[in-house]
Amino acid sequence: MNDDITAICARYQGRGREALLPLLWDVQTAQGSISPAQVHQISHMLRIPEADIFGVIGFYTLFHDQPTGRRIIRVCTDPTCALADADAVLHEVCAQLDIEPGATTADGEYTIEHSPCLGLCDVAPAALVSARGEPDRAMSQVSAAALLDGWAGDYFTPAGDENAVLLDGGLASAPQSLADYGDYAGLRKARAMTSDQVIAEIEASGLIGRGGAAFPTGLKWKFTRAAAGAPKYVVCNADESEPGTFKDRVLMEHRPHLLLEGSALAAYAVGTDRAIIFIRGEYPKATQILQDAIAEAAAAGLLGALTIEVRRGAGAYICGEETALFEAIEGKRGFPRMKPPYPTTFGLFGKPTAVNNVETLCAVPPIITRGASWFRSVGTAGSAGPKLVSVSGHVARPGVYEIAPGISLRDFLERQCGGVTGQLRAVLMGGAAGTFLLPSEIDVPLTFEDLREAGSTFGSGAIMVFNDTVDLRDVLLRLGRFFQHESCGKCFPCQLGTQRQVEILERLDAPLPGDRQRLHDIGMTMTEASICGLGHTAGMAVMSAMEKFPGLF
Repeated sequence: MNDDITAICARYQGRGREALLPLLWDVQTAQGSISPAQVHQISHMLRIPEADIFGVIGFYTLFHDQPTGRRIIRVCTDPTCALADADAVLHEVCAQLDIEPGATTADGEYTIEHSPCLGLCDVAPAALVSARGEPDRAMSQVSAAALLDGWAGDYFTPAGDENAVLLDGGLASAPQSLADYGDYAGLRKARAMTSDQVIAEIEASGLIGRGGAAFPTGLKWKFTRAAAGAPKYVVCNADESEPGTFKDRVLMEHRPHLLLEGSALAAYAVGTDRAIIFIRGEYPKATQILQDAIAEAAAAGLLGALTIEVRRGAGAYICGEETALFEAIEGKRGFPRMKPPYPTTFGLFGKPTAVNNVETLCAVPPIITRGASWFRSVGTAGSAGPKLVSVSGHVARPGVYEIAPGISLRDFLERQCGGVTGQLRAVLMGGAAGTFLLPSEIDVPLTFEDLREAGSTFGSGAIMVFNDTVDLRDVLLRLGRFFQHESCGKCFPCQLGTQRQVEILERLDAPLPGDRQRLHDIGMTMTEASICGLGHTAGMAVMSAMEKFPGLF
């Protein structure tokens, strides 16, 4: 490997620590790993201690500080891909190359790894392939032969119906062009309004965050606009990494201009010309589509003075937590910050920041063009507006669907998703950090308030369906390993709790006396004492299963 990265570093001359993540990505893509000599060079140019750079490289899963093969193949082995025999694909690839997962072939051609969820749950099994010097590729419905032959096939998530708004009446296989999308009518309308009027319209609509926290969007913008300090920032949280969740990927890949217009509207409302979309590293296709769309919108003069930057993450679920996301953008390990202060007063680079999820921002343009009353007319009083859900597992038609909140889960699965394949055993609502519903409980209306009353959640918008052929102990173990792997280690309740949880889940077939109580105590400790949402919810699915399926334990 050539350690000289002078040409790469030249692109970042004069920048500071905030350039660390994109610079590391350029080196990783070109070289396959980042060597000590390269760290030394980066340290001198960006004026960052080498120890800090090594800490960042070690924190993010997609970076390597040791030599890798010319091609890195990462096969997802989280629950939905496991249902599609991802383990068999991974083992066959390793068997043909005569290596174990995590190893590199003797000829230096391949490194094979297992991966957490890649957000392709509807077209499982999935893989992420990195070839040195080439853009990364996400691959769907993979086989060992396809992975080793360098298959370059694409994937497509059909979604929506003729009445859909966010999904534009169903999606074409290619991203929507600016010519088809239009000239940002919502943004043009907003510029004839005051920022306060725009915020008031969003407040009147009842739009709440679609990323899981469900905080009122207009209120967040109002706080950010009123906060002292400049510059202000708008940050789009596109670090969608929860197993079973892929609705934001579909929006970015198919309706990029909807997201860009929503980001521009948020920037106008809070009073800034700086916006950043932080996208998970496992979404290379969406990353490129967004970059192309930004160039298209800028060339058409639609963004005005606003700059929108796409910043790529590097494999850390914790960066979906808003303050950990700030740390990542600032060139640090993605450790969550203590709150308060809150992002609206002390966010990115210590400045007032409005952070919104992809789906949340995509809901803004139609609210401005159609009016708050239209948004209120869809759904219920407590769950206003169209809502996207990602459906995977044992249904006839997995995918992303736009629903009017209030439809029952049963009707939704039968009508939109084509019904359950096999005999339904359980539905995991809200993703890996969600809760289980029994077959007798699926008449619950899909609203924030009704799910909350039923002890469940919309969470990340994921609905994972399991029939009676599934070993739920295996599902829980995979979820437990996900949280163990993704725990950042900053606080002991989560760091140790996720480890102990996995140890007990691994021996469910031959439990020790008291294991059931230990699992409950671990889950409650993580929920009550962890710093951030990862720890708060890392034991939720396990504790839900203990209640709904006591025989498993």
